[in-house]
Amino acid sequence: MSVWDDLVGQERVSEQLGAAARDADAFVTAAVSGAAPPEASKMTHAWLFTGPPGAGRTQVARAFAAALQCVSPDRALGGAPGCGFCDGCHTALIGTHADVTTVAAVGTQILAEDMRDTVRKSFTSPATGRWQIILVEDAERLNEKSANAVLKAVEEPAPRTVWLLCAPSLEDVLPTIRSRCRHLNLSTPSVAAVADMLVRREGIEPEVAASAARATQGHVDRARRLATDPAARERRASVLKLPLRVGEIGGALKAAQELVDAAAEDAKVLAEEVDAKETEELKAALGAVQGSRLPRGTAGVMKDLEDKQKRRRTRTQRDSLDLALTDLTAFYRDVLALQLGTRIALANADAQDTLERLAREGSAEATLRRIEAIGACRVALDRNVAPLLAVEAMTMALRAG
Repeated sequence: MSVWDDLVGQERVSEQLGAAARDADAFVTAAVSGAAPPEASKMTHAWLFTGPPGAGRTQVARAFAAALQCVSPDRALGGAPGCGFCDGCHTALIGTHADVTTVAAVGTQILAEDMRDTVRKSFTSPATGRWQIILVEDAERLNEKSANAVLKAVEEPAPRTVWLLCAPSLEDVLPTIRSRCRHLNLSTPSVAAVADMLVRREGIEPEVAASAARATQGHVDRARRLATDPAARERRASVLKLPLRVGEIGGALKAAQELVDAAAEDAKVLAEEVDAKETEELKAALGAVQGSRLPRGTAGVMKDLEDKQKRRRTRTQRDSLDLALTDLTAFYRDVLALQLGTRIALANADAQDTLERLAREGSAEATLRRIEAIGACRVALDRNVAPLLAVEAMTMALRAG
């Protein structure tokens, strides 16, 4: 299985990256053997992957990283990099390769302190792999200081260092950074392509796969989660009932509270899974025996970890809320489609009775105002407005129409 097999609907991009990986392989082989490097190359030291949510920016970048680290013996016989089976491919794909460093926003921003060690590492030679690879999952969340640190590293990289930056659009990245990157734009996979992937790769029943792909409008990760996780389906069903609950002020405020509480519970579950393990690992690294006090002078290190975990919980809660708001937007989009008599496929065909009822009872203008209210809520959350206040304002706007 090639590393490109899981990239749904990105055949053009996979072809370009495959050609770059072959040139990169030739470059490293020539460097190791002392031969002259190839004169023309499709490989470069910095790449910027953009595309809408669900297009698979991070998956594409990680597949490319795996192809660059591929050590399959088949290459000596003309095989293409990115076999998917060798140690280089496998560890890069699962995130344990020593020379593939992944940076993701813990909170709402990637801070300079989060990038310091990574930038320093980018100037070193690969320890065991063929390339030193830095993958930044949320390049749009770099703040001014961390972006400047990345800019300096991208301007003058080490000979065998590759930066892979992922962002929703070009405008989300500093012009000085994006001008030094090769840009590849990903498109949203078709609903049919996502459904086919769920059947082939996950063993999902075709009807369930089609429903999940349609509900998420081609968002690969959300479709996979919706098709495989009953709890995710229950949360979505609860969100889709919200438009029927905002008729009264009390119902609107209660629905807002429940939406925020569900997001907080998601964040708590993730924290329980990750925080305890991180804390114990750090204590062990600091030399603390289980059940004993921490060594003198290590309180500041533990405080830094606690701050990081707090930022991550906040980010997780907001991401969970954003997911619910995305489902709500798709719901009202379907209502608007029915009101305008368009022939586009409904994302929420499983709730068609409710959609038709709301379409009959309201106007297209009111539905547009409701969609705008959801968008305003997302903007408010992005600006760190208290979640409950932002969601209450939204549900009251949904009630008003």
